[in-house]
Amino acid sequence: MNMLDKVKAVGGRALNKARTKASQASSVAKSRVGKKDNEYLVALDIGTEFIKALIGRIDETDGSVEIIGVGRQHQGLEDMQAGAIADIAAVVENCDKALSQAEDQAGESVRTCIIGIAGELVKGTTSTIRVARQQPTKNLDIAEMEKIISLVQKRAEEKAKEQIKWELGGKEPDVRLVNSALVSIEIDGYPVTNPIGFQGRDVVIQLYTAFAPLIHIGALEKTAQELDLDLLAVAAEPFAVARAVIGNNANQNLSTILMDVGGGTTDIAVINDGGVQGTKMFGIGGRAYTHAIERDLTIDFSQAEKLKIALSTNQLPAAKRPAVEKALAKTADVWLSGIELALGEFDKLDHLPHRMFLCGGGSSLDLLMQRLEGKEWYKSLPFTRKPIVHHIRPDQVVGIRDTTNNVTDHTFITAMGLLRVGLDTMQFISNDSIRDKLDKMLSI
Repeated sequence: MNMLDKVKAVGGRALNKARTKASQASSVAKSRVGKKDNEYLVALDIGTEFIKALIGRIDETDGSVEIIGVGRQHQGLEDMQAGAIADIAAVVENCDKALSQAEDQAGESVRTCIIGIAGELVKGTTSTIRVARQQPTKNLDIAEMEKIISLVQKRAEEKAKEQIKWELGGKEPDVRLVNSALVSIEIDGYPVTNPIGFQGRDVVIQLYTAFAPLIHIGALEKTAQELDLDLLAVAAEPFAVARAVIGNNANQNLSTILMDVGGGTTDIAVINDGGVQGTKMFGIGGRAYTHAIERDLTIDFSQAEKLKIALSTNQLPAAKRPAVEKALAKTADVWLSGIELALGEFDKLDHLPHRMFLCGGGSSLDLLMQRLEGKEWYKSLPFTRKPIVHHIRPDQVVGIRDTTNNVTDHTFITAMGLLRVGLDTMQFISNDSIRDKLDKMLSI
């Protein structure tokens, strides 16, 4: 952006839309000027059903984020597909509307942005690697640790490529690392939080990594570019939810299952002793239930959506309730089977955490909570007892506080988690020395 553009952009944003009859495509050209960009951050949760925008102000005294602007915009039926962008131009317009609401409330136009990514082809796993050091009496240093972590990431990338290739029917995918976080590290069998300076022969590292197809990441980067946003990071959404709950406590020993039920997908993260063991996603979300009502009752999608919402809010007439519940029950059973399959892949854990926390608009359907609490689906999995199921409340998100009174329920948790990841990334970048950067990496 040149100086003239910056001057024109002060105090707001310029939105120019051009539609051609040949392509029926739209473009949004904007200019954003963020004063004190290092103090503000925008989180964009681009969901299948809704886009949510949160503007956060960073409090450098305690490293927390204060939400000062909130925006929310509904998506069209064709804008997203299974959690991924299907129509960039339409999504850009929707993002702009959500951002406008947030900026009007915040009184700030902010450029630094973090965007979430979801979808069945986003692969998050925890890889373990054992390294036998040739000089066990030599102190571990930054350079050696960087080599070890790079090796773990490379192996994880190869594994993700193979998995995506299999799901695409043999087509070779281009993937990119979107998130990486240390789960645990041991030296000669002893757990350490920071390995720098230790001696030892055997180093065992567990590292969580999430990879996504380049085409999906490219669509998000294009969206940010059209909105004139500086894209700080792209984050796997279940990882963002996990960061929201864990916070920055290096001694956090939380063990739980986090489930983000969106409009197009269900994203699951398993946390064990404060470390993200892995993330799984499958393509059943809130819209699948609406389609079930649409199909069984032979009505259009908008009518089916109204019936689903009326059921969730206890406003559905008694005469219609049995038919709607019957239509939803079939999809709920398939959804529950998807959860069983996803959790069954965490076979390296001796047992699964019995605490489950849900978020996302799709989890507002009472039937889902009832299925998790009432069925005996968990008995085929290594639970030590029946899972306890709750929604995540905004006041449970660590280090993020809302001053707008608009962040009221579990539907905003993913966006709050994105703010958390954005804060982590900004703090990581701002540190000057490699030692500081590695210390930060090992603390998240």
